Amino acid sequence: MEELVKPAIKAVLVTDEVKLYPSRFNNTYKHWLENIRDWNISRQLWWGQQIPAYYYGDGKEDFVVAKNIEEALVLAQEATNNKQLTINDLKQDADALDTWFSSWLWPMAVFGGILDPENEDYKYYYPTNDLVTGPDILFFWVARMIIAGYEYAGEKPFTNVYLTGLVRDKQGRKMSKQLGNSPEPLGLIEKFGADGVRVGLLLSASAGNDIMFDEELCNQGKAFSNKIWNAFKLIKGWEVSDAIPQPESSKVAIEWYETKLQRTLTEIEENFDKYRISDALMGIYKLVWDDFCSWFLEMIKPAYQQPIDKATFDKAIEMLENNLKLLHPFMPFLTEEIWQHIADRTPEQALIVSEWPKAKTYDEKLIADFDFAMEVISGIRTIRKDKNIPFKDAIDLKVVNNENASTYFDAVIMKLGNIVTLEYVTDKVDGALSYRVKSNEYFIPITGNIDVEAEVAKLTEELNYTKGFLKSVQAKLSNEKFVNGAPEKVLEMERKKEADALAKIATIEQSIAGLK
Repeated sequence: MEELVKPAIKAVLVTDEVKLYPSRFNNTYKHWLENIRDWNISRQLWWGQQIPAYYYGDGKEDFVVAKNIEEALVLAQEATNNKQLTINDLKQDADALDTWFSSWLWPMAVFGGILDPENEDYKYYYPTNDLVTGPDILFFWVARMIIAGYEYAGEKPFTNVYLTGLVRDKQGRKMSKQLGNSPEPLGLIEKFGADGVRVGLLLSASAGNDIMFDEELCNQGKAFSNKIWNAFKLIKGWEVSDAIPQPESSKVAIEWYETKLQRTLTEIEENFDKYRISDALMGIYKLVWDDFCSWFLEMIKPAYQQPIDKATFDKAIEMLENNLKLLHPFMPFLTEEIWQHIADRTPEQALIVSEWPKAKTYDEKLIADFDFAMEVISGIRTIRKDKNIPFKDAIDLKVVNNENASTYFDAVIMKLGNIVTLEYVTDKVDGALSYRVKSNEYFIPITGNIDVEAEVAKLTEELNYTKGFLKSVQAKLSNEKFVNGAPEKVLEMERKKEADALAKIATIEQSIAGLK
């Protein structure tokens, strides 16, 4: 074993011919292979590949090794110089080969490479690209396949080894029949759907880290499946019209989502390259749940009982299809089902054989500009909620643009905030509700539905609380012992708290002054 193991050590730890993901398992691999011991090839099992040793006498040395009992008989007759021996005089060893002793040949044996190393399948598929397995058999199987590859084929069996985590119960115990702590897969699929189970586990399955199994993980996957299906139903339920023009809000929404999809696609492919499968899925999850369902569909959604323009509808279907392509490796059943519902398709047009989206350059500024617009919209929604202003009631919005923020998404802000007029001004607006996004100030003139006295009282309470918070932060920052001993990141966080509190106090004071 000490000689056999040398090429396998070199391949992983020196030349990088074989890469382990995550790489921290290199140390485990190194420990096993640099502390190699003799390998017991025999096990007393009731099943397995029986050892091809045939006894012809009573002594421990009275045996021959052969491919089959017929060849063994010839060898036994020669060894004993007794041509009268028959097959009935031979007894095969009762022990089986150790499981791993045969499994280490798997990459070669699966294509018939042991008996016929010149066959086309073996020459095409060996060595292969990726092996996916658990770290608990890194030595027992993975390392031994690498050893056998160099010994019997003269080259590595695979290039990359992706080591998944082990699924454990809530107590951290490995799933086993003996403990009876393994969930019933068919029961989970019945309850949460096959894709729901897959997504629930994969979202929490970062490479090499164990998963503490909880049905709530599968429930999260089921909720995501429902979200995707409902988004599809919403789009397909819209009435489409060729006669209406495309709104400006839909035009910029499409441009933004295409850009966001391109950035996510780039991040996904980077994660795939690094074997960060869970991170890749999380990127798609956020894209679909947050960006597509929560924002994009809201931006393009037609008014109640009104049709959508065809240009926007076609783009919505295109974006949905791109989402399905990204999701398909993780959710093959749901995505294929929706794909076939979108249009009549032949088997050759199935999602599983469709073309993966191509990554293109994208505009980071467009994404940043919309992130700013989202904060503006969130501020409007907060004021509507706090002041009980129904969304059906249109309001005005006036902006002091100290940030020189982009106006590109103003149409979206107006639609999602139900703004009737959006005006840029140079000074603060008296008698208006206000909020800030960074240094920008936003003013919503008061309608007759607002109780000014109650609003002033509420803002005064919030002002006093914020002043108290600021005082506690400033006390920390004026403490020389704290400043000298705290890490730089902690100090940065406290200074940011101070700046945010000062900005909030200024905004509240302006709001109170405006109301008075």
